[in-house]
Amino acid sequence: MSKIPMTVHGEQKLRAELKHLKSVERPRIIQAIAEAREHGDLKENAEYHAAREQQGFAEGRIKEIESKLAGAQVIDVTLIPHSGKVIFGTTVDLINLDTDEEVTYQIVGDDESDLKEKKVSVNSPIARALIGKEEGEVVVVKTPNGAVEYEIDQVRHL
Repeated sequence: MSKIPMTVHGEQKLRAELKHLKSVERPRIIQAIAEAREHGDLKENAEYHAAREQQGFAEGRIKEIESKLAGAQVIDVTLIPHSGKVIFGTTVDLINLDTDEEVTYQIVGDDESDLKEKKVSVNSPIARALIGKEEGEVVVVKTPNGAVEYEIDQVRHL
């Protein structure tokens, strides 16, 4: 099984979600199932079936998170010497050469990506175009609306 790259923050978020699922959600669901059982006939008990369905989702998510954490390769970019090169975990300031608009993205793992937070997956077209390039280089990113040229203004290890 190949390692799943993940930032320190991404690992912390997954561990917090796992802890919440195991210590809060799982006991709540077990309690809801117990209460629904007390109501009698389980065949026609909607509360029981809803609680069992929630249990299935919660247990599935717990297994998924545990699997991801077991295969995670946590990369703390702050411990890597700054070289001006774009690598996993770095925050990159870009200048769109057509519009002079400045944008900033952090390159993160698939589970951490969130465009609203300016975090792009390492497997996204923009990240794939940037990885390995250095400050001052111009990269061409293929988007659904055509190719866009960006200049790498600054690479930061945050």
